[in-house]
Amino acid sequence: MTKPYADKQIWFLTGSQGLYGEETVRQVADQSREVARLLDEAGDIPAPIVWKPVLTDSASIRRAMIEASADDSVLGVITWMHTFSPAKMWIAGLEALTKPLLHLHTQSNVELPWDTIDMDFMNLNQAAHGDREYGFILTRLSVARTTVVGHASSPAVRHRVGQWVRAAAGWNATHELRLVRFGDNMRNVAVTEGDKTEAEIRFGVSVNTWGVNELAAAVDAVDPAEVDTLVAQYEELYDVVPELRVGGARHESLRYAAAQEVALESFLTSVGAKAFTTTFEDLGALRQLPGLAVQRLMAKGYGFGAEGDWKTAVLIRAAKVMGAGLPGGASLMEDYTYDLVDGNERILGAHMLEICPTLTTTKPRVEIHALGIGGKEDPVRMVFNTDPGPAVVVAMSDLRDRFRLTANVVDVVEHPELPALPVARAVWKPRPDLATSAESWLTAGAAHHTVMTTAVGIEIWEMFAQIARTELLVIDENTTRRGFAEAVRWNAVYYRIAQGL
Repeated sequence: MTKPYADKQIWFLTGSQGLYGEETVRQVADQSREVARLLDEAGDIPAPIVWKPVLTDSASIRRAMIEASADDSVLGVITWMHTFSPAKMWIAGLEALTKPLLHLHTQSNVELPWDTIDMDFMNLNQAAHGDREYGFILTRLSVARTTVVGHASSPAVRHRVGQWVRAAAGWNATHELRLVRFGDNMRNVAVTEGDKTEAEIRFGVSVNTWGVNELAAAVDAVDPAEVDTLVAQYEELYDVVPELRVGGARHESLRYAAAQEVALESFLTSVGAKAFTTTFEDLGALRQLPGLAVQRLMAKGYGFGAEGDWKTAVLIRAAKVMGAGLPGGASLMEDYTYDLVDGNERILGAHMLEICPTLTTTKPRVEIHALGIGGKEDPVRMVFNTDPGPAVVVAMSDLRDRFRLTANVVDVVEHPELPALPVARAVWKPRPDLATSAESWLTAGAAHHTVMTTAVGIEIWEMFAQIARTELLVIDENTTRRGFAEAVRWNAVYYRIAQGL
């Protein structure tokens, strides 16, 4: 089975020392190769695991870390202290490492050979305290890492390592990310603003603006033959309403939406961008706010933020990459309104046009309706219901001294038909309940735009935040109002101290 990140690598680094002699180091190498092989063959781990020679001194450790940091194909490194590897040897290397780190606390054997254990066996298989020595120096140096404990053959261990690989891939994606803003943020809105320079320092993303009329000119220049091809795809893939089909009274609107998709993708490709924003307050010469085109590009893996919300576009791109190969999807989402029936409280989420069809396994319906804002032609969009099941909604806020991620674990549910609502939507029950969730969300100052992902669970987001050294507040079945408010207050102190005065 092809791994979703087959063009990337995870390096497997094993620590030992020369004290034990060449024969022991050869045994260490043989056994660590086997551990790496077990991980590499695991279906849960979405990138190749590449074994590297055993490290026994400070110079080789530092060199390996520098090489991993400089190699664009390396998503991160897994380290294991097979024997006792004196931790001061790792200081220079750990300080040189710029890639995500996983500390695998494991050993070669599953069961102990009770009848034959001797001191040779004990000297060879002493990761139980060798990794504790290593863990000390990781903590002393404040190294961000994920720790996984157990044998490499364990499904639970492989699953957790796979989650970390996905988080590392998300981190890699934001560091490769260029984001195009067509126009500025929606006027007078606070939470969509943010420090783009700090975002590049923290997440690696480059956020820059292009005039919307550059896009409008690109739309006007699209070859009609490309539009013909795309329209034929629409009619094959989706339930296109008769008025938009070939020969329909409003078919030209569908053709313009197709031209927007071609132009947007070509424009983004030409500047090397994988995320973008639009705003209905700055459409320039565009005839309609992009709807269908945005939905289609998100389905292809692009990040998107409405109303100039570039922070949400970053999250969506990260979610798309982290969820590669998993069932489900990721999309822009917005909490719109509540169903406050006692005991069955639910949130209805949607946006004006731009919900990604990866959230459904049903066939979307392509429709055209008036927008009511923006002063342009009626835009084309896909309409569908999000599939029921577990999901996570995540928002990013800029608090001036740091970025904050707030995540709520939710359950998307079935709901009554919405025949008069002309947009894609999701209805969910937030954990632990709507009142606790909403109060906690408001206490966190979390944004109204989110990424909803039905593919990437909360554990991967936790690992992503660890890698990014970014605050993450989680609202789930264990959340209480008092506990959450206390976490917000303590975090304010911790992150101010941790990032310096």
